[in-house]
Amino acid sequence: MAARRGRWSGKVKTVSTRPRRISFTKDAATIARTMARRSVSAKGPGSGVRMIQFFINRAGRSLSASRRRELEKAKKLLQERSRKAAARTRSKRSGARRRSS
Repeated sequence: MAARRGRWSGKVKTVSTRPRRISFTKDAATIARTMARRSVSAKGPGSGVRMIQFFINRAGRSLSASRRRELEKAKKLLQERSRKAAARTRSKRSGARRRSS
């Protein structure tokens, strides 16, 4: 039988900002607030969503169902925040075009 290969996520090395490990043990609203901060997710809420998803993937089967649900809720909160931010940006841009015409 072939030897078990290492997991891809264990090889990931990054210099990006990293949230504190304890951040993922909180409730969904706190996780979303933490991940939305510029000090953690310099590229915005979308980056926070990716970090949460990476954490879920990295935990694999060892992640309890209740913790997974909480992390999925946090992802949804961040996605909603991201959509609202994008809508505000679009409305600001379209407002500037109308005024200049």
